[in-house]
Amino acid sequence: MSHHRPGHPTRHADAPARSADRPPPARDETVRVGNRPDPPGGHDPGVGDPGPAAKQPRGRRVGNNGRVTDIPRRAMSRTAKLAALPLGFAGRTVLGMGKRVTGLASDVISAEIQQRTAEQLFSVLGQLKGGAMKFGQALSVFEAALPEEIAAPYRQALTKLQEAAPPLPAATVHKVLAEQLGPAWRERFVSFDDTPAAAASIGQVHRAQWRDPDGGAPHDVAVKIQYPGAGDALLADLKQLSRLSGMLRAIQPGLDVKPLLVELRERITEELDYELEAESQRAFAVAYAGDAEIFIPAVLTATPRVLVTEWIEGTPLAEIIREGSEEQRDEAGRLMAILHLSAPARAGLLHADPHPGNFRLLPDGRLGVIDFGAVARMPEGTPEPIGRLAGLALRGEADAVVAGLREEGFVSPTEPIDAQAVLDFIRPMLDPVADEEFRFTRAWLRAEATRLASPRSPAYQLSRQLNLPPSYLLIHRVTLGSIGVLCQLQAKAPYRSILERWLPGFAPVG
Repeated sequence: MSHHRPGHPTRHADAPARSADRPPPARDETVRVGNRPDPPGGHDPGVGDPGPAAKQPRGRRVGNNGRVTDIPRRAMSRTAKLAALPLGFAGRTVLGMGKRVTGLASDVISAEIQQRTAEQLFSVLGQLKGGAMKFGQALSVFEAALPEEIAAPYRQALTKLQEAAPPLPAATVHKVLAEQLGPAWRERFVSFDDTPAAAASIGQVHRAQWRDPDGGAPHDVAVKIQYPGAGDALLADLKQLSRLSGMLRAIQPGLDVKPLLVELRERITEELDYELEAESQRAFAVAYAGDAEIFIPAVLTATPRVLVTEWIEGTPLAEIIREGSEEQRDEAGRLMAILHLSAPARAGLLHADPHPGNFRLLPDGRLGVIDFGAVARMPEGTPEPIGRLAGLALRGEADAVVAGLREEGFVSPTEPIDAQAVLDFIRPMLDPVADEEFRFTRAWLRAEATRLASPRSPAYQLSRQLNLPPSYLLIHRVTLGSIGVLCQLQAKAPYRSILERWLPGFAPVG
C-alpha cells in the first residue's frame, strides 16, 4: 500500500541514502538552452532598458565568464542583503513620496520608485542565488495576476530571474566536477565549454560533448553543476525570506507569500538531490519515448551534485512570451496543457515546476521539458474527484458539487453552506473549459485574482468557509503556476478536449 498522498512530493523508497557526514547537495532552477539567454547586462527587445540592476555585478574577471560573484554563504552577509530589500524600498518611498505606503501601491508609489524596487529585487536575489533566486523565479510566474500598472515595472526584472543570473568562475566549476566525476573528469568529455550556457538559482549549466564509452559518436550534453555551499545558502535563505513579505504587501495588498515559502521548505530535501532528479527524468523519458508532442532529454549520468543530460535546441518559453508569434504562443500553451494533464496518467508523476525557463519549443514542433527536481509522485494518476466535480460544476449541479467537496475535505462535514454560492464561487474558474476553445489573458487572471482576493467580494467571503486539503496542495499550486504561464503566453487552445482526454472523471459537457 502506498503511503504517498496524491500530489505530495516524496523520496522513492529505493533512492540512495545520504551519508551522515555528507552535506546535502543543492539543486537549481537553471535551464538548458540551445539559444543562449540574454546576458544579465543585455537588452530585451520590446521590454525597455533593463536598468542598472540587470548589468553584471562587480567582481573579479575570470576567463570568458565576465564579472562573477561568489555565492554568499555566511548567514550574516545573506541576512543583511535580504534585509536591505524592504528597508531600501521603504526608504525610497519616504524620500520619493513623503508618506507611508498604504492601500493599493498604484495610489502612492511613483513609477520611478516601482522601477527602482524591481531593479533592486533582481540585483539582490540574483547575487544571492539559492532560495532567494528560487523564490524570485516562483514569484515571476505569478506577475500576470498583478494589475498592469503595478506589474509592468516588475515584469522585466522578475522574468530575467527565469533565464539568467551571475555565473561562477570556471575554476570553481572544475573543482566540483573533479569531486563528483573524479580527477580524470575531462576524459569523460570530448569537449567542455567553461562559459556557462545558463546560470540561475543554485547551479549553472554548461554545454559539452560526452564521450561514448562504447566508441560511438560523442553526444551533445548539458552539464548541470551545483554551486558549492548552495545547500546551506538555500536553507538560510528560506528562513530569511519572510522579510520580503512586508514589501510585497505594500506592492500589492493581499499577496501572501508565506504559503509559498512554507512549501519551498517542505520539499527542499528532494529538490537538493540530483540523483533523485535523474530518476524522475528517466521515468518521464520512458513515459514520453517517441511522443509526437512532448520531448524529454535522456540522462547520461548523475551524481549528487552533477547531472549530465542530452542537450536540446529550442526557443525558450520566456522568449516566446516576450516576442513570439500568436501561433507560437498558442501552440506552446496547448502543449503545456497536455503535459500538465497527461503526465500523472502516463508517468505517475507531475512536473511541479512550471516556470517558463523549464520549457523549450523545439524546431520540430515538440515541447522540450527540462529540470525534474520538483516532481509530485502520483502513482494512481490525478485524483478522480477533480475531474468529476469540475464536470458537475459546469453542468450546474450545485448540491452534488457541495457533496463532493465535503467528501474530499474542502467543506466542513458539519457546517452549513450555501450550495448555489459555492457554485457561483467555482464556476468562473472553469471558463477555460466551458467552451471548445479559450484564450488565457492577463486581464482574465487579474479579474479572477480581484474577485477572489477582494475582502468586499462575495467570493472572498465564501472562501473563508473552504479548506484546501493537504493532499491537494501541490496539485493546486502547480495548476495555478501553469495557468500563470498560459496567461503570460496569452495562449488559445482547445483546453476542454484536453481535459476530456486526460482528466479522470471529467465527463463531456453539454
